[in-house]
Amino acid sequence: MLSTPPRKLAKPIAFTAAGVVLAIVVVVGMWLRIWPWGDGGEQVDLAVGQALYAARCAACHGANLEGQANWRRRQADGTLPAPPHDPSGHTWHHPDQQLFDIVKFGTAALAGPNYQTNMRAFGPEMSDQEIRAVLAYIKSTWPPEIRRRQAAITARAQAGG
Repeated sequence: MLSTPPRKLAKPIAFTAAGVVLAIVVVVGMWLRIWPWGDGGEQVDLAVGQALYAARCAACHGANLEGQANWRRRQADGTLPAPPHDPSGHTWHHPDQQLFDIVKFGTAALAGPNYQTNMRAFGPEMSDQEIRAVLAYIKSTWPPEIRRRQAAITARAQAGG
């Protein structure tokens, strides 16, 4: 038996349910638009990252992050085709800082001046925040297990391992 009449319980239960629903809507809404970047807690806008990816990256890396065909085979000019950024590629095998540096400074800046690549430096064209937004967008498309594995790779790199 209830010690409080059912009518008196209905109002608090309705307010509690409404509060829970509102909290869920806010959290989901934030998750769809905002993504954390690294350990610093910096937040980036995924919609901005997606738009920048479409404008700056998709021509080579594919509208669906699929990369170019035969991306592991060097072309006649010695360059490799653009790799995919989806889970089938190797992007997630790299720590966050290395991904950031590749986008900002270009692959040759990390691999050496003799490395043949079509990946140019985007640092002159994009702010650090924009680069982080693009990378966060790419990472947001990965399944949870791939994101966990890439986060572990990043953590090891940050720890010096």
